[in-house]
Amino acid sequence: MKEIILDTETTGISVAEGHRVVEIGCIELENLIPTKNEFHCYLNPERKVSEKAFEIHGYTDEFLSKQKKFNQIQNDFIEFIKGKRLIIHNAEFDLAHLNNELSLAGKGKIENEIIDTLTLARDKFPGSSVNLDALCKRFRIDNSKRTKHTALIDCALLAKVYINLIDQKEPSLNFDDKNYEINKVSSKNIAYFKKIVKPTQKELEKHKLYLKNRLKKNYFN
Repeated sequence: MKEIILDTETTGISVAEGHRVVEIGCIELENLIPTKNEFHCYLNPERKVSEKAFEIHGYTDEFLSKQKKFNQIQNDFIEFIKGKRLIIHNAEFDLAHLNNELSLAGKGKIENEIIDTLTLARDKFPGSSVNLDALCKRFRIDNSKRTKHTALIDCALLAKVYINLIDQKEPSLNFDDKNYEINKVSSKNIAYFKKIVKPTQKELEKHKLYLKNRLKKNYFN
């Protein structure tokens, strides 16, 4: 089955305040394996980027003013995601902004099947931090290139997080994670135990004698 890892960057948080999409990134998966099929674009939002959003992604008004407008890429975007399940972290946010862009362009809302990895993570790790950075740390995924939030880098990281969340890949154990519960390990999941054999007193004496004869310094007097 083909799925799309999707992420957006915006001028701000709220659609109600007139904020717009400035970047769309999509990576296609087929049977959970990334294909080389990607969709990526920067967009001219026709408004200023909020200070908070600029701190997150670093896209300037000058840079974005030179990019295409959403209505110029809408058909390519719609065709790319057509008939595919969408994997999004905090889907409510991205869908609100994308559906707003589609509405402004005279198009209908996204009707694809959606999997929200934020919901998956909250269900799997209740009470823990489940932002993308925290999940990368939990699954030992290298996110060192994520100095800013950018759609394609976030998509690449989310693809790995998603595979771990649905248990299709054995996650690395993170023993620094205080939420890791050893009691959850079942004996049926343990392949075997090696029996611990303790030396007899006679064997200990023989070993002590061996060390005494072999070592240059006598530590046993």
